[in-house]
Amino acid sequence: MNTAVFLCLYEEKYKEDLLAFELPPEQAAFTGLPEETLSEALANPDKSAVVIARKEQAVGFFILHRGEGIADFYPNTTGAILLRAFLINYASQGQGLARAAMEQLPGFIRTHFPLVREIVLAVNARNIAAASLYSRAGFLDKGLRRSGHKGPQKVLQYGLGGTLAEVRSASEFM
Repeated sequence: MNTAVFLCLYEEKYKEDLLAFELPPEQAAFTGLPEETLSEALANPDKSAVVIARKEQAVGFFILHRGEGIADFYPNTTGAILLRAFLINYASQGQGLARAAMEQLPGFIRTHFPLVREIVLAVNARNIAAASLYSRAGFLDKGLRRSGHKGPQKVLQYGLGGTLAEVRSASEFM
């Protein structure tokens, strides 16, 4: 099983692959397909579309969102980036690609967003598979919760360098 994937900022060459992504209804209930989220992400300067690619084919996608627009998800917006709309195309699932992408995420963010000190995400409380993936990747459940339009969500955190307490203290002075 070849799980050699890489993360890259969106390039037009991946558009056709991304717009062809499919998910079964039980997964689509928890995330937006690129056909629903890509245009807005490209138009918003606080959002970055990221492709999970294997060889030259897009196999997954997510959005990184920073700035005041993430306050509904996480009040400490300074130094934080929100992972949104994470998915692996249904045809590529079950091959360890999501796990491989999550392993690369901290380094990718350090490279492309060097001022970011914390990754946060919101996962629907009913989305057990995604919550397990994020937990195995090192995201911590510190008890933060929010109400989403599809039900209660857990807000998970991943500190990049230093403890989360140190990150919060440092971000107050930025």
